[in-house]
Amino acid sequence: MQPSTVTERINAKALELLEQYPEGLRFTELRSKIESSDHTFHPKTVNGTVWKLPQKFPDKVYKPSRGLFRLLKYKSQSKNE
Repeated sequence: MQPSTVTERINAKALELLEQYPEGLRFTELRSKIESSDHTFHPKTVNGTVWKLPQKFPDKVYKPSRGLFRLLKYKSQSKNE
């Protein structure tokens, strides 16, 4: 099923990108990759949606350090966690 709202589409793209980067992505990298994937996304909407990823998906996304977003399933692969 295709996500219908703009924030659902941004969330889906963010999770897709984090899946491709097991080491995680910094906030600015993730935001710019999402914005470049679909130019109809408003930058402030992307900004707010990305910032809320850990709160919206606590079972999928975490922040191992300030500004770094990573999927929980890759947490055990890290040496210092």
